[in-house]
Amino acid sequence: MTGVDTFADLTRVSGQSSLKEKRRVTTLLRSFPYGLTLAWLVIATVLLWAIVPGLFTAYDPLLGMPGGQLKSPSAEHLLGTDSLGRDLYARIVHGSVHSLSGALAAVGVGLVAGTALGLLAGSIRGRIDAILMRFVDVLLAIPTLLLSLSIIIILGFGTLNAAIAVGATAIAGFARLMRSEAVRVRNSEFVEAAFGSGGTFGKVLWRHILPNSLTSIVAYTAVQFGWAILQISTLGFLGYGAPPPTPEWGLLIAEGRNYLATAWWLTAAPGVIVVAVVLSANRISQSIRGGAR
Repeated sequence: MTGVDTFADLTRVSGQSSLKEKRRVTTLLRSFPYGLTLAWLVIATVLLWAIVPGLFTAYDPLLGMPGGQLKSPSAEHLLGTDSLGRDLYARIVHGSVHSLSGALAAVGVGLVAGTALGLLAGSIRGRIDAILMRFVDVLLAIPTLLLSLSIIIILGFGTLNAAIAVGATAIAGFARLMRSEAVRVRNSEFVEAAFGSGGTFGKVLWRHILPNSLTSIVAYTAVQFGWAILQISTLGFLGYGAPPPTPEWGLLIAEGRNYLATAWWLTAAPGVIVVAVVLSANRISQSIRGGAR
């Protein structure tokens, strides 16, 4: 073999190796979960807003500036100011704690109560299952917004009461999903073996049925978190949530609707935030559900 042939072979091998490396990098770039990463960034940012709002804005969300009413977005005020001269970005950042805490409380109510009902119904079966599921059917038959408003009228206005009302409407969904998972696990061989080896109902329920039924519940919880934010924002928009001047997202949208023609950012900015958080929660839920499969 001549030196020219050897050089040609080395060049060919090097070219093939370089081509494989490029293909591998291209495949990695195409498979990278950009949407999921963006969803986690959105959720992480909003959580940081709620925990340490002072790191993101130095403006007081409740203090207006004389002569600074309805200023358009600028370097000084990133999202402009409202009709009282309050910085809108600061109000959105500080308002995240009200919207997120309300959503977490609502999901907690639905998760605990719904999971308990579904677990008992799917594990005990029989008459108890029928009674509990008929109660769930009644909850599902009532429109969620109507049920939420009815509960708020009884409890009174406020973020906590709105969260309890939204959580009550979520009980039925958690209960039905948990029941289906509990029935599936209850009929498994390892559960029958646990009962056959002398395990009590409570011990088998806690150690085997519940842990093996939670995968779908976790994914559903992420969806419900976004749904709860949307519902609490809706109640705030209608005036049944946190009272003014609390910078709750739904209330911010309601306050800005009278200025759509002259100050569109008052409604658009908090609306975009709500939509982004809801879509991000749904995307995370899809990833959890896909990983479970």
